[in-house]
Amino acid sequence: MTISLTREQWLSQATEELRALFKQHGDTIPTQVRSSCGFPSKSALASKNRRIGECWSSAASADSHAEIFISPTISDSARVLDILAHELIHAVHPGDGHGKKFGKTARAIGLEGKLTATVAGAKFTAWATPVLARLGAYPHADLVPSNAQKKQTTRMLKCYCPECGYTVRVAGKWLEAMGAPMCPEHGTMDTEGV
Repeated sequence: MTISLTREQWLSQATEELRALFKQHGDTIPTQVRSSCGFPSKSALASKNRRIGECWSSAASADSHAEIFISPTISDSARVLDILAHELIHAVHPGDGHGKKFGKTARAIGLEGKLTATVAGAKFTAWATPVLARLGAYPHADLVPSNAQKKQTTRMLKCYCPECGYTVRVAGKWLEAMGAPMCPEHGTMDTEGV
């Protein structure tokens, strides 16, 4: 008889597997961390540039747990595992954002790409293959929101940096002609409702 796991049990067991990987590279995942399937706090329903994972600092939790949320729009087991790894790095290095400590750990465990949107590289995938065989499939089906954010109709469109929150408003004609503005610290900004 096969015992089926809940999503949270799967995420908890995946976290335990990731503890060993992080430890191999000199990092320790906090013992007080919880993971769940749920919409991240920002850009949860926007179809473009939505967050697919989020880590809340233990300082925000009444019982001092780091709280991780994996978007219910993702069901691919391998993708969930690399998103979980990304968010656990935030729990390991609270307050660093996607800074030097985050980057060092991400590269060490095999995550690749832009630090704000990492994906599993060959090294992480090689580590993850036997782990995913042990865990089995992530017990979840994609959730497709029907009430996605509507396109903004005002003349001035809001552009914001997903990293620091820097915000500007730009006329739609300039967005079309010149593209999104740049955050002074983090580069290209997201546009709300477009």
